[in-house]
Amino acid sequence: MLSAHTIGIIKSTAPVLETMGTEITKNFYTKLFTSHPELLNIFNHANQRKGKQQAALANAVYAAAANIDNLPAILPVVKQIAYKHRSLGVKPEQYPIVGENLLAAMKEVLGDAATPEILGAWAEAYGVIADVFISVETEMYEEVASQPGGWKDFRNFTVDRKVKESDVITSFYLVPEDKGALADYLPGQYISIKLKIPGEEYTHIRQYSLSDSSGKGYYRLSIKREDALKDYEQGIVSNYLHAHINEGDTLALAAPGGDFHLDTTSNTPVVLLSGGVGLTPLVSMLNTVVEKQPTRKVTFIHAAISGTHHALRGEVEETVAKSDNAHAYFVYECPTDSDTQSQCFHHQGYINLEWLQSVITNSEAEFYCCGPLPFMKAMYRALNTWGVPSERLHYEVFGPAENLES
Repeated sequence: MLSAHTIGIIKSTAPVLETMGTEITKNFYTKLFTSHPELLNIFNHANQRKGKQQAALANAVYAAAANIDNLPAILPVVKQIAYKHRSLGVKPEQYPIVGENLLAAMKEVLGDAATPEILGAWAEAYGVIADVFISVETEMYEEVASQPGGWKDFRNFTVDRKVKESDVITSFYLVPEDKGALADYLPGQYISIKLKIPGEEYTHIRQYSLSDSSGKGYYRLSIKREDALKDYEQGIVSNYLHAHINEGDTLALAAPGGDFHLDTTSNTPVVLLSGGVGLTPLVSMLNTVVEKQPTRKVTFIHAAISGTHHALRGEVEETVAKSDNAHAYFVYECPTDSDTQSQCFHHQGYINLEWLQSVITNSEAEFYCCGPLPFMKAMYRALNTWGVPSERLHYEVFGPAENLES
C-alpha cells in the first residue's frame, strides 16, 4: 500500500509524464536493449523503430500515474497489456530489469527535476504497479495451462493445410504436433507465433487473430503478406510464413488470448465492421454466431480494395446463407472491371455513416471493428456521430494500443 505522501508525489508528476513521456520511454528502450539485448527476442523491432511501442508505454505510464490512488480504474488496460505479455512469454523476473531502466531514463531525461524524493516515490510506485501486472499475468498463465488442451509457454504445431485466400492473404491450418487436445478460445482472440528466421540474430514473435470458430480440431490463421511495405521488419514474419512455411512444417505457438472477443453470453444484435485483413477476428465471430447462436442477428460488413484483395468471401457468403438472421455487405474502394460486371459488392468507395445507416437500422447493436488504423478512426468517428455509446463499441488495433479519437 502506497502512502499518501508517495501518491501525492506521483500524481504531481503526471503532467510532466504527459508531455515528456515518449522522450523518457525512448531513452528507456535504448538503455534496456543495450544492457539486456536478449529482450530483443520478445519485442517487435518494427514497432520500436516506428516509435509505436514507446508511445504506447508512455501512455500506460501516464495512466498509471494519474490513477495511482485508484489502480482498479486502469485494470482493463492492465489486462489488455497482460494478455500481450503472456502471449510473448514475459516473466516476473523481467520486471525489476524494466523498473531499473525506466527509473534511469526518468533521471536522465528529467535531470535535476528528478530529485531523490521523486525517484524514490516512483521506485515504490513501480513496485506496486509491477506486482499488479505480475499477479494478473500469473493468473493468465495458470488459466491457459490448466484448461483442457491448454499449455503455458510455446507449443509446436504442424501446418496441416496452407490455402491462398486472396492476392495477399493466405490461411494456415495448424494442428498440435503432439496430437494432443486443443484449447478452446473466444471468437476474436489471437495467438502468437515465435519464429527463428535464418540469418536473423533475434527471435521474432507476432500475434495473429484466429480466423475461424473454436472447436474444429485446428487453429486457422489468415495472414496478410506485408512485402509491399517499406519497413523490412514490419513484413519479415509474414513474408517468411508465405514464402517458406509449407504444409508439414512446424511452428511454435502461444495459447490463445486477448481481450477483444465477442460476448457470446448476450443475444443483442451484433454488427461486424472490418477493413482489409482486419476481417480475420470478425469472421471467427460471424462463424460462431451462426453456428452457436442461430437466433442472434448479425451483420457482417467488409471493406477491401477490390475483389482480388478480398479474402474468405466465399466462406462468409456460405455462412450467411445458413441463417435467416445473418447478412453480409461488401464495400470495394477500387473495384475491378470483373467486380463491376459481376456486381459482387454493395457499395463503392469507403464506408460512411450515410451508407452504414442505409444497411443498419438498429444503432442499439453491439459494434465490433477491426482493420487498418485510418479505417478504425473513420468507423469510430461515424459511430460516435451516430450516437453509439463507447460501451457498445469494441475494437482491436493491430500492434501497440492507439487512440482512435486523435
